[in-house]
Amino acid sequence: MNITVIGLGIIGSIWAQHLAKDGHQVRTWNRSAKPNAPGFTPQLLDSINGAELIMVVVADPPAVQHILDAIAPALKKGVIVAQHSTVGVSDTERFAAQVQDTGAYYLDMPFTGSKPAAEQRQNVFFVGDNQQILPQVEGVYKSLAKKLLPIGGIGKASAIKLAFNLLIANLNQAQSESFELARRSGIDPAIFFDALNYNVAKSGLADLKQTKYISGDYSPQFSIKHMHKDLRLALAHAKTLDLTLAETATVQGLYAEAEKRGLGDQDFSALLEIVRHPH
Repeated sequence: MNITVIGLGIIGSIWAQHLAKDGHQVRTWNRSAKPNAPGFTPQLLDSINGAELIMVVVADPPAVQHILDAIAPALKKGVIVAQHSTVGVSDTERFAAQVQDTGAYYLDMPFTGSKPAAEQRQNVFFVGDNQQILPQVEGVYKSLAKKLLPIGGIGKASAIKLAFNLLIANLNQAQSESFELARRSGIDPAIFFDALNYNVAKSGLADLKQTKYISGDYSPQFSIKHMHKDLRLALAHAKTLDLTLAETATVQGLYAEAEKRGLGDQDFSALLEIVRHPH
């Protein structure tokens, strides 16, 4: 296919490389120039000219809105816009309407799995699809994915992504406290994780972040600032459902503190530093 990848952060840059290797005609665009990316095109509208699939992988709802406002006049009937950024449910519904009003198609398609999963083609995509468009691009995504999971209509995929990131953020906070309690009790970090393998509290998060907890290397796979943004979106969505998430609101405050202290670009496992040094 002719594919445009908009947003060349950690994930978008990896996907673009995979897609080029898979033989697709790939063009890319990023707010800051990345000329080494496959098919990098300096002008946004030039990058989508002739595209059959436009993949949007940017930071937050305002960034997505900026992209859609810029490209909407150039969208054509039959073009598929797949929105992969984590945004709010109301954002998703608004974006879908904006795209569909042009005659183009819209896929609500957030994903799970950070940098290692992207490198290994093991991302899992949640799919919200009102128009049964997924089959047209299924082959493209199967090469990037461990699984494609249809969730329902537009907005449902975004909702489940927020629900899962809320869970991951809370698990990370609890795991940080557990790890630090054991460490201060004189337990070797390696022994902590070995023993955790035999405990019901073991999660995939422990495997994913064990090395970072032990080494203190917080080079980003998924950043503090993005997790903080996702918690804000989850709490805002919960409010529309008359759902009070008091504990999550407290945890959100810890991620806010981490960002305030300059850890925003570090991996979200760096929350351990806030648990370790609360003041």
